[in-house]
Amino acid sequence: MALKIDVIIGERRFAASLHDHPTTHAFQKLLPLTVNMIELNRNEKYAELPVALPTDATNPVTIKSGDILMWGDNTLVIFYKTFPTTYSYTRIGAIDQPAQLSEALGKGNVTVRFE
Repeated sequence: MALKIDVIIGERRFAASLHDHPTTHAFQKLLPLTVNMIELNRNEKYAELPVALPTDATNPVTIKSGDILMWGDNTLVIFYKTFPTTYSYTRIGAIDQPAQLSEALGKGNVTVRFE
């Protein structure tokens, strides 16, 4: 991971490292992007993107706090807890230091800006 972006949640700014592949390149073309992310399962926030992105879904086995993944071809997900999974996602990247991520995202829906 060498590509960097900022993920802004309220007053907090998190650095994120992105994987170098077609999904990430297509995602970067959408930036800057502000989305309303919806709470799901008390471990993730998701938002539908305005366009479909190329995918290369695999099962990561373990989701890590800070992972930024794609579900399907247009659902962006930020995970704020670490847990095992049987689902497949396309990796976009990860928050570099996710220690305060859960607190920043809060318990409900939240507006997140990627730039």
